[in-house]
Amino acid sequence: MADSTRRPSPETQADQRIREILRAADSWSREAPRALMPPIRAVCIRLAEMVADQRHYLAPLPEPQETERRTVLTLVADRLRSKPVIEGVEQHLKELEELELRSTGSWAVVASAQTEWITTAIRYLEGCAARLPAGDRPDPYWADDVVAGIIASVRALIGVDELHARTEARYSGPVKRASPEEE
Repeated sequence: MADSTRRPSPETQADQRIREILRAADSWSREAPRALMPPIRAVCIRLAEMVADQRHYLAPLPEPQETERRTVLTLVADRLRSKPVIEGVEQHLKELEELELRSTGSWAVVASAQTEWITTAIRYLEGCAARLPAGDRPDPYWADDVVAGIIASVRALIGVDELHARTEARYSGPVKRASPEEE
């Protein structure tokens, strides 16, 4: 009989988180015009990548949980860049990158970097909506709501909530935590 208390492998956990992130993107785009689904998905993917990249700045957990968390978040960040995930939204991801919206270490520890990202994401989605015919555009504050919702969803799915992130940033400082391989 199989041991039902065994945890799923890091690969299985990462795959599950990717599916949940993509479901969250679909959920946040449900109330927007269909033409805005790809930009919303791109914003969700980029945010999830940034949140997963916070793994270098989190306070260590006791072993073996720390190794597992680091492995899962590395896999999530890598898979968020994979062809099956980005298929259909490549152009939007490129546009976001051109707006300097890409994963950086400052995202994890500098509040102003997070604020700039949020502002950039909102402006990007507003710009995408502005290209739609006037009758198809969502209400004026929809992009704010979508970005805030994506942030909350992705942090919860990846396991980094706002309080945890603020605490980490305050007490760990801007110094990257050394991984066992670097020590």
